[in-house]
Amino acid sequence: MAHPASPFLSVLILLLVAAVTAVAILVLSGWVLPMLKPNNPKEAKLRVYECGVPPLQTGARHKYSVKFYLTAMLFILFDVEAAFLLPWAVNFKHALWTFGAMLSFMGTLLVGFIYAWGKGAFEWER
Repeated sequence: MAHPASPFLSVLILLLVAAVTAVAILVLSGWVLPMLKPNNPKEAKLRVYECGVPPLQTGARHKYSVKFYLTAMLFILFDVEAAFLLPWAVNFKHALWTFGAMLSFMGTLLVGFIYAWGKGAFEWER
């Protein structure tokens, strides 16, 4: 009767394949591909934008309005609401006992919505 292989042999093989793949990608992208592509930089290619509107400010220290971040946070809030609400609504007949939990969740979101509305979060021009 043959001795069975170690249960970790497949994990070792997977790690070796991953390491070889990573090294191959680095070698190909760093040494082989630059030899295959043409290297002819032109002034237009080295500019910040090849097309479109030129940047108004240079550098990465441009200050954005807080309204952009507020809009993103409100989007995430209501997107998560939809992500929780849709599976619950689809499975409502089988999960009727979760109605109280969903009412609590919707109530919490309603309080947050009223608070954001009262603070003027939905008014872009102010």
